[in-house]
Amino acid sequence: MSEWDIAVERTINNNVPRVHKILSQYSYIQDLAKELRKAKLEVLNNLQKYVEQTMESVKRMGGNAYYATNVYEAREIIAKIVGKNKIVVFGKSMVAYEMRLREYLKELGNEVWETDLGEFLIQLANEPPSHIIAPAIHMTRERVAKLLREKLGVEVSENATHEELVAIVRKFLREKFVNADVGITGANAIAADTGSIILVENEGNIRMSTVLPSVHIAVAGVEKIVPTFYHALLEATVQAAYAGLYPPTYINLTSGPSSTGDIEMKRVSPAHGPKEFHLVLLDNGRVKISQDKVLKEALLCIRCGRCHLHCPVYRVLGVNWGVPPFTGPMGAMWSYIVYGDTKPATLCTHSGNCKEACPMEINIPGVLEKIKWIANDKERNKT
Repeated sequence: MSEWDIAVERTINNNVPRVHKILSQYSYIQDLAKELRKAKLEVLNNLQKYVEQTMESVKRMGGNAYYATNVYEAREIIAKIVGKNKIVVFGKSMVAYEMRLREYLKELGNEVWETDLGEFLIQLANEPPSHIIAPAIHMTRERVAKLLREKLGVEVSENATHEELVAIVRKFLREKFVNADVGITGANAIAADTGSIILVENEGNIRMSTVLPSVHIAVAGVEKIVPTFYHALLEATVQAAYAGLYPPTYINLTSGPSSTGDIEMKRVSPAHGPKEFHLVLLDNGRVKISQDKVLKEALLCIRCGRCHLHCPVYRVLGVNWGVPPFTGPMGAMWSYIVYGDTKPATLCTHSGNCKEACPMEINIPGVLEKIKWIANDKERNKT
């Protein structure tokens, strides 16, 4: 068996039974998923309204909000905030990867580190992510040991345990957290009514990235907006459960810069945490897709990654199916939305497992069929 076959088999054996157990043990989660789908459709059907409300809410809480139509605008906005010669720590963000933001900030002279374990490993290896939740699932623990030995110059046995490998990375990144000037994260959900962002994690790296630096920047696609704070918490709950990590170790909430109300109960900023909070909302093809009755279903994706592990094509092709960071069945949809690439959709065999596994009940085969039709129409027009 190849390294990919070994790694993905281990992943499926670890994850799939655990998700089934979670959904059986916490029966209310499937009802929450149905409620969340309705809320997200409400936003997609009134996107401009909710974008404006979100930006107003962020500003009301003392933060700064920006709208970028494409990745170039978004990168320029963030570059002006970050500046040069800074230490920047990233919480895992697919939108940041979509923008090639890490590379862009490094070109400006900044020291930039991914702090999610999987993202950190693929940064060291200079490889694309292979899964939306677990970006380094293509690496066996034996390869991880070799990578840390070669890139960090540490003594580590090729038979090192998972715990030993995690401890090495923990020690290396602690210094980066403490000295970081800027923390950049994504958002699992954004509440339009309060301007709050919700982030789900288990490692604690996002918590440190959002609290220790003096500046916190969150970057997210407009599809991450939900109507209320309540719905944002729903999305965190559902995403964690279907990702197989429930209950999550941490759910992080950010509503503007740090604040305190301990003197005469007057709320002022900043306190111990960041002095500045910035939210960058990215379009990059999403608004156009939201106007298509079939394709807008893709914007309901909550990035749980469950569809990957139920898909026979992904088991064969892995990271080679889709345009990173968007791989697997959801990646075949998003490769078209973000990059205009129809090829990943043409590789789908329509087994239908992805639709059955999706918590948002996205008709992934239907979306991919529409993208195939678009690809065929382009070919016909050429002739």
